[in-house]
Amino acid sequence: MLDQATHRLQPLLHDLVSTVLAPTTALSGTDGQIRAAGVQGLFHADARALSQVKLAVDGREPEAVGHAVQAAGRTRFVSLVRWLGDPIADPTVRVDRTREAAPGRMAELIEITSTATRPVTATVTLDLSCDFAPIELVKSGGSAPPAAVTPGSSTDGACLEWRSGRIHVRATAENATAELVGHPVRVTGENVAAEPETAGRFRWDVALAPGERVTLRWAVVIDDPEAVVTAPAKPLEWSVPQVTADDARLVRLAARSLEDLRSLRLAETCEPEDTFLGAGVPWFLTLFGRDSLWAARMLLPLGTDLAASTLRVLARRQGTHVDPATGEAPGKIMHELRRHEHSGGDLRLPAAYYGTIDATPLWIGLLHDAWRWGMPAAQIEPLLPALEAALGWLGDHADPDGDGFLEYIDSTGHGLANQGWKDSGDAVRFRDGRQAEPPIALAEVQGYACAAAHQGAALLAAFGREGAERWLDYAGTMADRFRARFWVTHPAPVTDRESGFPALALDRDKRPVDSLTSNIGHLLGTGLLSPGEEARVAELLGTPAMSGAFGLRTMSADDGAFSPLSYHCGSVWSHDTAIVIAGLARTGHGRLAAELARGLLTAAEGFDYRLPELHAGDDRDTVGRPVAYPAACRPQAWSAAAAVTLLHTAVGLYPDVPGGKVLVRPLAGAPLGAVTVRGLRVAGADVTVSIDRSGGVQVTGLPPGLSVEVADPDLPVEVTEPGLPVGGL
Repeated sequence: MLDQATHRLQPLLHDLVSTVLAPTTALSGTDGQIRAAGVQGLFHADARALSQVKLAVDGREPEAVGHAVQAAGRTRFVSLVRWLGDPIADPTVRVDRTREAAPGRMAELIEITSTATRPVTATVTLDLSCDFAPIELVKSGGSAPPAAVTPGSSTDGACLEWRSGRIHVRATAENATAELVGHPVRVTGENVAAEPETAGRFRWDVALAPGERVTLRWAVVIDDPEAVVTAPAKPLEWSVPQVTADDARLVRLAARSLEDLRSLRLAETCEPEDTFLGAGVPWFLTLFGRDSLWAARMLLPLGTDLAASTLRVLARRQGTHVDPATGEAPGKIMHELRRHEHSGGDLRLPAAYYGTIDATPLWIGLLHDAWRWGMPAAQIEPLLPALEAALGWLGDHADPDGDGFLEYIDSTGHGLANQGWKDSGDAVRFRDGRQAEPPIALAEVQGYACAAAHQGAALLAAFGREGAERWLDYAGTMADRFRARFWVTHPAPVTDRESGFPALALDRDKRPVDSLTSNIGHLLGTGLLSPGEEARVAELLGTPAMSGAFGLRTMSADDGAFSPLSYHCGSVWSHDTAIVIAGLARTGHGRLAAELARGLLTAAEGFDYRLPELHAGDDRDTVGRPVAYPAACRPQAWSAAAAVTLLHTAVGLYPDVPGGKVLVRPLAGAPLGAVTVRGLRVAGADVTVSIDRSGGVQVTGLPPGLSVEVADPDLPVEVTEPGLPVGGL
């Protein structure tokens, strides 16, 4: 939260409203005003296009009374103008401000309504400023020098323009006049910027008869040929399921999350046909290998098109040679893509950066899981060379010291010190709070690698490629190595750990980093643990120190580095909790999966069903409602996709289309109540799954040729269309 190089504070986000249709985002106060402060602004593809958009009536700001996110890219703000109209207690003049974002554009409809008994006249102004600040400067608490505004020409109103290099921002207002005005200053942390910005103003003179409404319109267009991401040429759609549930929170969370996911669709400027999900607003609205892969994987129950598109995008940028400066290596999947070098504090990341240890096995996992959900062979076959290259990275480059584990170290001194999903500099800590020294081998990454080896082998064998046996051998020996090196124990009085548990990581001296963290939940179902070991992991994750918040804590509250407001050492991440919920459900630990799901639903309710990137890990019995992590992205792709994971876990449909079967394994006893999801997609077919209050299952619409297996032979399951036989495992 503090830029050590400049001592600037990262601006807070938790009380801002985002209106987004990628790659364009408006961040404002709850009153709709975009003030010259912090991270507020209109952003387009990693640069701020407008740093101020402030509405006034007769020189005074309207008084906000409410706002609502209405759809992807649309927000409505309601405020009052109590100094106008009748001199009574009830307000008689209001302003409804509807903001719509679209790729490279933002428009506002400003409706002023009077219910006063006498005429009302007013002057409405809109002050606009621009600083073209790059997102990394804004994130570090800084701002850029002001850009000069110039009057432009418009056929039906007023025009203001700003330019920086090849980027052109043009604002127009219907039936308004434009003028240059005084200079607002941008507030940066506790300091006021020394250089003022140049501002432009639109002005309307309005008159309202009793009961009349006046509508004002203005818009801004951003021409940015330097952006590396853009809106897809044809935005990819996925199935939008109809959800009914006893727990209405599931319905609301799914609806809000699917709208947010629509707003995060992106494509590369150079390849606009393929869609992926940008990671999150505002810091990460670009291609992130890990985030885009996990989000696509979580959305597989709604179709495989997003998975196929994401896989293609990342395969095109797969590493081809060893480059220590960028972290690139042959077969490696990239970490993030920016328009230029991304600098902030001690970080200097190249525009295309490969500093990730987990994106490559996750790419393999997505390809495999999409295949099982019915991704056509015609889409898989062109990706097989990329699969072989990714497996090659796993065997030839991921383990530089040859000890059998994937590990990382930043050799440049200005890259990411930690390169798993917990990538903050202090994320890998011992139980006593000490930081681990690199190279680091993370526990969950070994699980991803073990799973990827199995998955890669299955794909190679199915498509007649060589090498499957090598990867089966690799996976077969990984579990024994992991058990010997990662499994740690603590003596009494820490009785809940006497049976041992997997360490978070191995440090440079191959010592187990013995903190208890959520990372070990990612091991469930990877093939790295025995059923008994999985039960032990579930037992520890279910302790109050881990699951006592609104979701799963990233670190145990009993560990020395724990803080509920630490980015990775005690907070709750929605996607992390969802991944562990899915793993618990797959491995037969439905009770804890349901408990964590209920915690995440309560968190969603506290955040108006727009789950943030993360929230504080405070004890739920102490605080009563979730506490915001103040710099969390919102919306965030994998947080929104977590809603689909909750639905999928509740109904428990696990297809294996190439194997000709579907496993039915809902949460036992319907702990989330009755749930029906219409519009799951298996091999292109729309499937409905209903769970009644007693736990009985009805499945409708499976494509022909799939037999149904039931994990619990005592579970009543009815399958219609095609009415294939049902069998137990």
